[in-house]
Amino acid sequence: MKKVNALVLTGFGLNCDTETAFVLQRAGAEAHRVHINALISGKVSLADFHILAFGGGFSWGDDHGAGVIQALKLKNHIGKDLLEFVDQKKLIIGICNGFQALVNLGLLPGLDKDYTRRSVSVTYNDCGNFRDQWVHLLPDPESPCVFTRGMSLVDFPVRHGEGKFVTGSATLDALWANHQVVYQYADAQGHPAAGQFPQNPNGSVDDIAGICDPTGRIFGLMPHPEAYNHFTNHPDWTRTVQHLKRQKISVDREQTPGIQLFQNGVKYIQQTFF
Repeated sequence: MKKVNALVLTGFGLNCDTETAFVLQRAGAEAHRVHINALISGKVSLADFHILAFGGGFSWGDDHGAGVIQALKLKNHIGKDLLEFVDQKKLIIGICNGFQALVNLGLLPGLDKDYTRRSVSVTYNDCGNFRDQWVHLLPDPESPCVFTRGMSLVDFPVRHGEGKFVTGSATLDALWANHQVVYQYADAQGHPAAGQFPQNPNGSVDDIAGICDPTGRIFGLMPHPEAYNHFTNHPDWTRTVQHLKRQKISVDREQTPGIQLFQNGVKYIQQTFF
């Protein structure tokens, strides 16, 4: 069987590339950690890959705003290659700092098929500090997002100081109308957080935790699905094991929502290109 090739960006302060590559491997892809300089110099060609992952971290120290320098560097050097990658119906995922880079590039939200215009922003948390916690995420079942097909309420961790999603009313209305709001922060019962802290850890408008473009092939979110790559990653795993044991249900040690999310992407590539 042909391999799904995934490129995971690394370098200049990015620090979640190993986790991201690991979960892509678990999902069935051939993951390659590639330094940004290798990509923009042409040493590595974006055309050789099916999935492009913008991972988490603090690219260039977030000195001019989270994801700003990374976005400018890529846009100025390989902006045309990125647009061709999108035109070829390949997949892009941006996680945390990667999400910030995608909105700065204009690849999200991609309204009216414009992948160059910046119309949303991710800025400083309302709480005024860095948040490192697990959150509940409510998906839109009608979203076109390739990565979240068939998924229900999930838990993923957040690790950010600039995670508040903001935009104007016209763009916000368009995102809802197109079902581009993929994930909302929620409470344990699966109801939207309604802006309540800490269920909504950053004050994002309408509890928005992740969005996609109109095709569903470009996806950005602040929580880290790659960090839930084993059942023991979850802080309640011991309680869950005992709960299932009493019901005589065995724990699936090989599958997590994080792996499932990336498996959806791999499956899409296999069905579309092979």
